[in-house]
Amino acid sequence: MYEITEWTKKRAKDLGYKVKPSTNKQKKIDVFRDGKKVGAVGAKNYGDYGTYLKTHGKQFADSKRKGYLARTEWCNKPESNCYLARSLLW
Repeated sequence: MYEITEWTKKRAKDLGYKVKPSTNKQKKIDVFRDGKKVGAVGAKNYGDYGTYLKTHGKQFADSKRKGYLARTEWCNKPESNCYLARSLLW
C-alpha cells in the first residue's frame, strides 16, 4: 500500500484538498474537496517527489520533479487528474 508522504499532505492542505489512500488499487491517492471526491491520481508503479525525497534525497528528487513538471507544463485545467497529480505529487 502506498503511504501518503508529508510533502503531499502539506500540498493538499495548502491547496484546500484532503487526500486519502486510493480505493483504486492502481492509484496512490484519492483527492477530496468539500467532502466530494474530485480525483484519483498517481500510478502506484511510478515515483513522486515526496517519495524520491525520502528514498533518494533532495537533489535527485528535484531533478525528477523538474523533468515531470516540464513534461506536464500543458496540464493546467483545475481539478483534472493531471492537474491534481502535478499539484499534489510533484
